[in-house]
Amino acid sequence: MSPREALFMAEEAGLDLVEVSPTAKPSVCRIMDYGKYRYELSKKQQEAKKKQTVVEVKEIKLRPKTEKHDLDFKIKNIKKFLQQNNKVKVTLRFRGREIVYADTLGLAALNRIATELGEDGVMLQAPKMEGQQMTMTVGPK
Repeated sequence: MSPREALFMAEEAGLDLVEVSPTAKPSVCRIMDYGKYRYELSKKQQEAKKKQTVVEVKEIKLRPKTEKHDLDFKIKNIKKFLQQNNKVKVTLRFRGREIVYADTLGLAALNRIATELGEDGVMLQAPKMEGQQMTMTVGPK
């Protein structure tokens, strides 16, 4: 039917004439309550947003000569973050001449953290050097 007839029918029914497919020949239109349609669409989006979970990336910073007790405390915090379903980025920072210990003390500290987390987390990214710091990413199981 012609657009003029369709518009007349929509006005008679007290509804809107909505163009569904403008590229089709002839274009496809629908007679509907557009305000109600937009309301239902926004409700669906809100419901989808409610079910969505946001995963944060927490960061724990260390030094190569961090003592055992301090390391245990940081591991406890990492476990707490993993239980909250967050990813954890462990950063080991080297200053000055400490870079010499990157392959020994640094790697040992990050491997100790990985073994301590064992059943609580999974290593997503193995330890690797990025400039003056070594990073490792751990995620929840």
